[in-house]
Formats: sequence, structure tokens, C-alpha cells
Amino acid sequence: MFLDTVLTRNPGLVDAAAALHRNGDIPPDTYVVDLDAVEANAALLAAEADRLGISLWFVVKQLGRNPELIRAIARHIPRSAAIDPAEARTLHAAGARPGNLGHLVQIPRRALPEMLAWRPETVTVFDLANARAVSDAARELGFVQPVLIRLEGAEGDVYPGQEGGVPLDRLDAFAKEAEALDGIRIAGVTAFPCVLCDPVTGVPAATPNFGLALKARELLAARGHRDLKLSAPSATSMASLPLLAELGATHGEPGHALTGTTPLHAVDPAQPEKPAYVYVSEVAHTLDDGRPAIFGGGFYPRAHIRSALLPRTGTRLGVQDAPAENIDYYRLLDAPDRAADTRAGDTALLAFRTQIFVTRSTVAVVSGLASGTPRLNGLYDAHGRAL
Repeated sequence: MFLDTVLTRNPGLVDAAAALHRNGDIPPDTYVVDLDAVEANAALLAAEADRLGISLWFVVKQLGRNPELIRAIARHIPRSAAIDPAEARTLHAAGARPGNLGHLVQIPRRALPEMLAWRPETVTVFDLANARAVSDAARELGFVQPVLIRLEGAEGDVYPGQEGGVPLDRLDAFAKEAEALDGIRIAGVTAFPCVLCDPVTGVPAATPNFGLALKARELLAARGHRDLKLSAPSATSMASLPLLAELGATHGEPGHALTGTTPLHAVDPAQPEKPAYVYVSEVAHTLDDGRPAIFGGGFYPRAHIRSALLPRTGTRLGVQDAPAENIDYYRLLDAPDRAADTRAGDTALLAFRTQIFVTRSTVAVVSGLASGTPRLNGLYDAHGRAL
């Protein structure tokens, strides 16, 4: 999906990743991430958001919750949005300030005292039971916690496994009960996804969920709530920040833009954010019909993989589809024109959309590529633990 963009915009990353594998410094099933490019992208996003009057909470699940990358991003975007408790703890340990907790996954009841003590800017609540739990925990800690109300998404615009939220037609009744809780304060609304990229052009556009969030904010304002936040997550990038500002969002949540891997980057290499990672695999064996099998472990069902580069011979081979319900022990490539073009042990480089935290991959953080002095900073697992 992104291989052409990476080769055009960050060829030094491709060369460094190939060399690291060839020299045995990294194993197959490794994402190699350009630390300097990630930090530069964070600086770009922070400056544009500041120009537009929008606040940012950064997301790192797709980066493998890596502490080096978290620290680099936080130098420019200090506050984060944690999608689940494990991510919240990793972000906190790395020094990022909590912007929004409960973003996609509610905070478990027994974890609330720990996480509210970090004094997050907001906590997202999906229903009244969670609002009560947050209120009780905050009251025990001696403060009032601002909360964002998660809205139930529009029909057809909610991902399976992410269901939940307050229906717009129940928001008034919800707000009335939430206002009676003395440990929380309604600070705004959110929904997911609020922006998506067109599958053909890559251009970001608002989803119906964004409209629901705008209506919800109007309803809450009519109840007397002031200075309400509206966080509009998904596809936050240099291209979509003006859209967020135009429609009235107060917060964006950049994730893939930090690595230059939104769908728009796949079709437009000239986007300001620089592509910042490649996936490294290796030819494991060749089928009798000539198709090479490369090691898996880091493939993602929504990756939209098109081709792989084998640097030893410069061969580009198509990557064959694989059912999402099967474990990705291997991934098959198209058979090359000549058998000599591939052999066991060859490096294979790919670049596609991923969510590293749901893989079993290694993450290699590199720096110094722009100055021509590449350095391997360290190896981590897919959850940010040093190897």
C-alpha cells in the first residue's frame, strides 16, 4: 500500500532496514520505524493544529506503544489519547500527559482510582453506569473529573467490536442524570469514526458520526453547558485538520499521520507527513509452483498490501491475499519470472497499513537516517517492552 511512497519519500529507511536484516541485527517479522521522521511529523501536526486553534491528543497503538516514539511525539504533542488501559499505562510510564482515557475501551472499574489519579484532561464514558463509576472514583480522590460523552454511532458507521455509546435521542435524559453526579462534569462529546478517507482518492471527509457529535454538542449547550469539547478522531492528518477546524471540532487524535500512513499517503506521496516505517520479512521457502513464502506475524487484515521488494535482486513481487481468519504464519508472493530472483533467506520489504499492537512483531527504532548516519536505537516487542 505504501511501498512506492516510502521509496519516493524515505529511501534511506528502506536501505537501512534491508541492511539491518542482511547483517542479522533484526529478525524477520520486524517493523523498522524512523524515529526522526515520526518526530518531524509530530512537529508538523502540532504547528498546523496550533495555527487552526485545534488541540491534539496523539494515539500510539499503531506504533506498538513504543516508549522511544512516545517521548519523541510528546515533545511536540504533550497529551495523548489512550485507547485502552494497557496503552494508558505505557503512555504514563513514558511521560506523556493523559489527554483522554477510555477513548475506545472503557476503563475497568478497579483501574479507575489508579488512572484518575494521573488527572487526565478528560475521560470518555459510554453509558450511565460508567459515568457513575468515574464519578465515585473521582469523588473518593477528592476532585471532579471532566468527561466526554461517547455517542452511539450512526447505523453502518460503527466498526464491529466498537459498539456502544449514548444514542442521540437519549442524550438529554442521560445528561440530566449525569449532571446529578457530583464527581464528574460534562466537558464535551466524541464519536468514532468522525473522519474517513475515500477508498479511491484517499481524501478525508466527515462521516455521519461527526454530524451526530455536532448535534449533541448543541443539545448540551442548550442545557447550559459551556466551552464544550468535541473530539473528532480517525484520519487526523495535515490534510484533515482544516476540515476539523471548519466543522467545529476542538480536538483531533493523530495516529497514522505520525508515520505518514493514512490512506491519502498511499495515493499522494506529496503529503507533508513523511512515511516512517517498513515491514521486514524474509523468504522462508518456495512452493513447488515457484511462489515464495515469507515469514508472517505482522500482517493485518485491513493492510491493503500490494507488493514486496526483494533488495538483493531489486525484484518487486505481488503479495497474494490471505483469509483474515487464518494465522499468518507465512504470506505467499507471486512467482518470479526467474527462479534465481528469490532464494531462502532473502530480505523482503513491505509497507502497508498496520496496527502493531495486535501483531506478534518486533519493532526496531532507528535514527540518523536524514543525516546519513543510521543507528539502531533498540528492539521492542509489539507492546513497547524492550527486548
